[in-house]
Amino acid sequence: MATWDDVRRLALALPEAEESTTYRKPAFKVAGNTFAWESPHVHGALALNCDPGERPLMIEARPEMFFATPHYDGYPMVLVHLEQADPEELADRIEDSWMLTAPKKLADSYASDILVLGDDGED
Repeated sequence: MATWDDVRRLALALPEAEESTTYRKPAFKVAGNTFAWESPHVHGALALNCDPGERPLMIEARPEMFFATPHYDGYPMVLVHLEQADPEELADRIEDSWMLTAPKKLADSYASDILVLGDDGED
């Protein structure tokens, strides 16, 4: 189970992320663009940007965690039931949303840093 404190910690760990609001709800932004926010349409649900092709796969694989409502149809966004969220997967999905939202140069730099840090030096 995840909480909004977990979302805050994960989101603010990403480069240039800042806490904000959108539609009077808690939100996290990068370069002024929202990448994680509390849905104004579904109480307590976390909304994230996602690859539009991945959304149905996410919902099919983990319907207890991921869902969508008609309001989000046609948008590359997915909703998350935090009370059903796996912390590790939530971290990955928040990071993915940030990567899709951040300016290309910042996202590329972050991805490059992750590859370097993750490389153990062996082929």
